[in-house]
Amino acid sequence: MSSHRNEPQLGSVGQYQMSGIPYATSSFDVNSHSGGGGPTVIEFPNVTNWFYVSNHGTIDIRVSFSELGITGSDGGGTNNYFIIHRRTDSIAPPVFHAKVSRIYLLGDDGAATGDISIFAGLTGIAGEKLITNWSGSIGVG
Repeated sequence: MSSHRNEPQLGSVGQYQMSGIPYATSSFDVNSHSGGGGPTVIEFPNVTNWFYVSNHGTIDIRVSFSELGITGSDGGGTNNYFIIHRRTDSIAPPVFHAKVSRIYLLGDDGAATGDISIFAGLTGIAGEKLITNWSGSIGVG
């Protein structure tokens, strides 16, 4: 009798069609870019189907998929990140439909902030199946 077990892979369509496993974290410190601190890395236990970042802090937050992408240190001056502005109203943050195993956060300017929340829908695909996260050197960030 075979003990071979089929585990979901990155191309397993059903993993992206069904509801995600909930993941939530909040109220952690995000370093400031101007303060010289490195990015905060959020490691997801499984590959995401979608995620969003809510910023109730005092500064805008950069979000990227690699350290190189968030710091713009690829030598060419390219910045491969997007900004989540601090929320001053009740508009919900955008939901990003992307398969990632980690995201990088860094304050765009000013002091560090601690009022960031992340919510994600995880697939059943183990994080290590995404061999490497997306790279800033290829323009994904």
